[in-house]
Amino acid sequence: MKLTPGQASDIGQAEELLADHQPDAVIGDKGYDGDGFVATVEARGAAPVIPPKTNRLEPREYDRHTYKERNLVERFWSKAKQFRRVATRYEKKAANFLAFVYVAAITVMLK
Repeated sequence: MKLTPGQASDIGQAEELLADHQPDAVIGDKGYDGDGFVATVEARGAAPVIPPKTNRLEPREYDRHTYKERNLVERFWSKAKQFRRVATRYEKKAANFLAFVYVAAITVMLK
């Protein structure tokens, strides 16, 4: 997990999050459909499972069956946001907020 400002784009952090991993596939939403990021994923030998943006002139193919696995992450964050400190961001310091996100994540994963 990496904490960023609200105005930061997701795709700007994606390459850093993949730095130490050798995945078989990278699943992301349309926000990750950038030529540079897709090329980085393919250069690592992974399959990009990212649906193309609607304004893309030449839509790429992607594995729709594998993309359905993305719902696991969405359900995880839905459960983590049940913790008020995470959902409303009571903590103003980034380190404290991230610590509560970790506590919520651990609690969700232990259930």
